[in-house]
Amino acid sequence: MRICNMRDKEVINVCDCRRLGFVEDIEFDVCTGVILSLIIPGPAQFCGFIGRDSEYIIPFSCVRQVGEDIILVDIRVDECLVKC
Repeated sequence: MRICNMRDKEVINVCDCRRLGFVEDIEFDVCTGVILSLIIPGPAQFCGFIGRDSEYIIPFSCVRQVGEDIILVDIRVDECLVKC
């Protein structure tokens, strides 16, 4: 699978069946080429009009399954939501 294909997959948290969004970026180790985390835009502010001031940084170890259309993760949302 190519990285660009991951951007087309929706990320869903299996703990609460919450849709987190689509992969925006990834973080990887330059020396080993191993994916460290997925980066997903956080929830929109004020009804989605103003923009986003946070993002989900999900360690790749929390990814449970990558399917045709979705990526299943097992996270505590409050621990992965980071202010930009």
